[in-house]
Amino acid sequence: MLSFLLRRIVATIPVLVVVALIVFLMTRLAPGDPAANIVGDNASAENLQKVRETLGLNDALPTQFARWSWKVVQGNLGESFFMKKPVTELIGQRIEPTVSLAGVTLVLTILIAVPLGVIAAWRHGGWLDRGLMGFSALGFSIPAFVIGYVLIWIFALKLQWLPVQGYNRIGDGVGPWLRNLILPAITLSIIYVALIARVTRAAVAEAMTEDYVRTARAKGISEARVLIKHGLANAAVPIVTVIGIGIALLIGGVVVTESVFAIPGLGQLTVDAVLSRDFPLIQGITLFFSVIYVAVNLLVDISYLVFDPRIRY
Repeated sequence: MLSFLLRRIVATIPVLVVVALIVFLMTRLAPGDPAANIVGDNASAENLQKVRETLGLNDALPTQFARWSWKVVQGNLGESFFMKKPVTELIGQRIEPTVSLAGVTLVLTILIAVPLGVIAAWRHGGWLDRGLMGFSALGFSIPAFVIGYVLIWIFALKLQWLPVQGYNRIGDGVGPWLRNLILPAITLSIIYVALIARVTRAAVAEAMTEDYVRTARAKGISEARVLIKHGLANAAVPIVTVIGIGIALLIGGVVVTESVFAIPGLGQLTVDAVLSRDFPLIQGITLFFSVIYVAVNLLVDISYLVFDPRIRY
């Protein structure tokens, strides 16, 4: 187990280096100049060059990348061009809304998707199974922002059951905190419910055709116990894998959803950084999300040892 963890951790280092390099090049080669945004449209060319020199943008790209990489190795993601604060501080200020939204979405998704997929596999070919297939196709087809605006129109504007936008910190009370997260969490969860439920259905349906399931039924074990202990338990590996993929995909979904619901999290911070061409902030947030993505994949790999002891590394 320890050697496996060490190998996986070491293997993530080249991945993070490549991600850092790609993000750095994308920010530098994309149209737009952060110095021009800072000095304004009416600034002279001399002032523009002074700001670029102050920000280090006149240096060669390898020099800029080496300087930024050395700071990252030391745990310093740089300082925002516009907010004049360390990137790590800005991430720390915005991480609670993003983690809260992702956490509530994940819990809601698992509580709905896994039982739905198990029941659909149990009633394979029935109306529930066909309904799940239709819901999956619909969930994959509709963009998250469209779902968000429809939910806002129905539950916030028409029925006035829930707030339109905003976020309440959990320290101000669990009730207001959860109330502001219901609509964005439902918006985010629909596509992941469709994905996880469909994979759960396929994995459990395949497991229910195995010989050990027929043996369990021949022994007189109840159908519910056969379904959970033998069907779901032996289908755990693909289900856990797709849940891990879903967590990673939440990163992209959070950016759109936080913008729709005006949640002051990392997604909204990313949008603001891109619009202002704030290079250190874009690079820091992307690298932070990349570390989370790699960590989730590492946890998924470790889970294989738990759910399937036949696997050896």
